[in-house]
Amino acid sequence: MLAALFVEFRKLNRSLALLLAVAAPALIAVFTFFNMLRGSESQPYDMWLMSGNAIWAFFMLPMSVTALTALVAHMEHGPKSWDHLRALPLPRWRIYAAKTVCVIAVVALMSVLTLGMTWAAVEVAARVKPAVTPSGAPDLAAHAWTLAKMLAASLLLIAVQLWMALRFSSFVPGLALGIGGTFFAVVATSARAGVFMPWQMPVNMLTNEVGRAETALAIGGAGGLLALALMIAHLARREVL
Repeated sequence: MLAALFVEFRKLNRSLALLLAVAAPALIAVFTFFNMLRGSESQPYDMWLMSGNAIWAFFMLPMSVTALTALVAHMEHGPKSWDHLRALPLPRWRIYAAKTVCVIAVVALMSVLTLGMTWAAVEVAARVKPAVTPSGAPDLAAHAWTLAKMLAASLLLIAVQLWMALRFSSFVPGLALGIGGTFFAVVATSARAGVFMPWQMPVNMLTNEVGRAETALAIGGAGGLLALALMIAHLARREVL
């Protein structure tokens, strides 16, 4: 399993995955920076960090997962290397499990960068325009915990998008699903049924509604693990992708 993971991480290192991992959090940081400069007075530090977390969960996380899963799958679909991979002397499920771990690891890295870059953007903006220096001290541990719950709640989203991307050789079905899911999650943010929508589960970690965050976390986390296991079992049995 370690060998399969090493190979997959090497593939990611030679792809655009790391560029994507930096670009998405950087866009949030740039938005935060210029949004602060538009202001004329101080705002609470935690408000800016929470705003960055909200943008990440609301839009950038589902779109990043869509792009990342399409990229990971296309690394094999593009050169038609599945026959070679599946002929290797190791259990097939390890190939898909390694890809799954890599995707989750990259999303976790993006979560860390979101917090780090947003914090850096706030600090730089405060130095450029002292009048908007945020008040109070940031509770980085609390924001990190929120991002960790968002990551756990996104496991079902990752499973759905990765399953679609690996199942079809064309990247169009996966992209269409991700764009459509994100669209409905955005326009139906306050809908009660949103707690059951994979693309909306991460942003539910920010709600104050009793039981909603816990429900989304349970379905997204436990349901995601189950879906990932089913995905690996299903793809490992298929003879042709």
